[in-house]
Amino acid sequence: MFNIGFGGLIGSILGFLATRSIFGSIIGYFIGSAFDRVKTSGTSSRNSGRSYRQYDTNYYTSRLSQNDFATALLILSGAVMKADGKILKSELEYVKQFFKQQFSDQLASKYISEFKAILEKDFNLSEVCQTISSVMPLQQRLLLIQYLFGIAQADGHVSSKEVELINRIANFFNISSVEFNQVKSMFYKDAANAYKVLGITKENTNDEVKKAYRKMAVKHHPDKFSQLGEEQQLAAKEKFQKIQEAYETIKKERGFK
Repeated sequence: MFNIGFGGLIGSILGFLATRSIFGSIIGYFIGSAFDRVKTSGTSSRNSGRSYRQYDTNYYTSRLSQNDFATALLILSGAVMKADGKILKSELEYVKQFFKQQFSDQLASKYISEFKAILEKDFNLSEVCQTISSVMPLQQRLLLIQYLFGIAQADGHVSSKEVELINRIANFFNISSVEFNQVKSMFYKDAANAYKVLGITKENTNDEVKKAYRKMAVKHHPDKFSQLGEEQQLAAKEKFQKIQEAYETIKKERGFK
């Protein structure tokens, strides 16, 4: 049985009222529960005098079992940042800005302060992804893959090692190779990747290109994400824009209207 704290209960109610969706209620629960943990961890840190840096991986993974979604995000963010063997300031700033947009000032500050300790450790990504998958629908998992590519591209270049790691995470999320390549192709600007964005190849006819575009446009229209948070709505709009750009690139290359 779940031990739901007062903060988690209130957050769940407010999340549902704000978004009118179960997903909003879940995110509200995560954030509200984090307030409960802030108070608890604050008391224990005063009693024990331990710093975040002293905690081992078991401490953080145990928080995943408490539905600490933010910790799961930090673990995945850190894994992508370390994939190419170097942690860059631009990537760190990307993560910081995301958390400042998604959480209250108090919670954002708390999680960002813990991030350095998380970066120093190695985690079981399969376990982390399983925790996220258990509560997050496919469309939101795809947006999370998009977020991870955003971290990778923060320095202006997505390395092959970063792509390889994000692909592993996508596999743990049960995301198909076609859907993964569609997201990945959003971060490249040539005509070959434009076809991948639409999930087709150069061998497809013009009519098939148009049909694929219409299908993708309906599936990823921003209106379908209106019940989600502001950051996820922006990510959905970005993806829809990339789909349109890909279609325009192919139209220009083939010379049809």
